[in-house]
Formats: sequence, C-alpha cells, structure tokens
Amino acid sequence: MLLIAGLGNPGATYAKNRHNIGFMAVDEIARRWDFGPQRSKFQGFVCEGSIPTPGGPVKALILKPQTFYNEAGRAVREALNFYKIDPADLVVFYDEIDLAPGRFRMKAGGGAAGNNGVRSITAQVGPYFRRARLGTGHPGDKTLVHGHVLSDFHKADLKWVEPLIQACADAAPLLAAGEDEKYQTEVMRLAPAEKADPRKLARGEGQ
Repeated sequence: MLLIAGLGNPGATYAKNRHNIGFMAVDEIARRWDFGPQRSKFQGFVCEGSIPTPGGPVKALILKPQTFYNEAGRAVREALNFYKIDPADLVVFYDEIDLAPGRFRMKAGGGAAGNNGVRSITAQVGPYFRRARLGTGHPGDKTLVHGHVLSDFHKADLKWVEPLIQACADAAPLLAAGEDEKYQTEVMRLAPAEKADPRKLARGEGQ
C-alpha cells in the first residue's frame, strides 16, 4: 500500500492558504481516482482507493493530518505503523517556497530545508520518504515568510494552482508505479509553469 499525505492546516480559515496546497493536491487525487469517503482516523482525515498502473492497481491511502502543519509527523507515523507501510512508500505533498510558483519537483530523502511539517515527519519516521514539492514562491524576505505561507492564494494564482493540482492527479499512475522522475516530468508537461522573474519575486510580485 502507498501512503499519500498532504500537508496543511485544518479548518476553513486556512483552506485557501499557500500552506494548504498539499491538502488541495491530495484532495484532487482522491477525486480523480474515485477514492472512498473521507473519515477520521490517525489524527487526520483519510480515504482509501486504488490508482491504476501498467502492473495493476496500487492500493493507496490518502491522509490529511489534522494536527496542524508543524505536528504532521504524529499522524503520518500512526498510519504507517497501523498498515506496516515502509517510509519508502510514503509520498508527502507540500508547499515549497524555494520553488517558483507553479514549479513541481520530486525528491526522495534529504533534509527539511526549513519546512516544519517535513521536519516533524522526519523526526517521527526518518528522512527516507518521497517528497512532492509544489512551488509557491518566496516573498523575497525571510521575515515575510510566515505571513506569506499563511495567506490565501490570490485570484491570479488560480491560473497555475488549479492546473498544477489537476496535473498531480492526472499523472498519479506514474507516482503509484514508483516512477518519480517520470511523474515529475509529466506533471510539468501537463501544467507548464511560466519562468519567474527574479526581480518581481524579490519585490513580492508575481506570487
């Protein structure tokens, strides 16, 4: 079984925040592949289903921790332990401020790079899990990061947010097959991101 976790904060207040794009992506995967109903378990919301691959359908559990972003590791650990899933079969979708808006990168293992949700998961299950990093851009000043990630996407952002999360769902068979490099390529083919102007990013524009 594959565990697909999205990072975000619970409740309507945070639903449209940049920090919640991980929730948005896994919700779209569940919708696209007709996963079962959402229920409360493992300190989060879960739903089960399967994703087709050339080798046959792969069972998957989608998890949205409700512990708040910085404590997501507790929910992830519970789910991994219950199903006896190896961390190598864990994929975590989350916002990445060090990637330009609309960019997408897969990574296996490594450090947290300042992301407290990833740091929490690493502390609970180790670093050897797969990361699906959804670029949301940097505000240009580290003192502005907290407010940036906890602010809503602007209407103008939807022109790249919606295609990106849809591409993450449409290409999911490659993810389920363990083809992370091909998955990354296909997501960016389906939702090509515009090249960011570093001068605008530094001024907090084009986010």
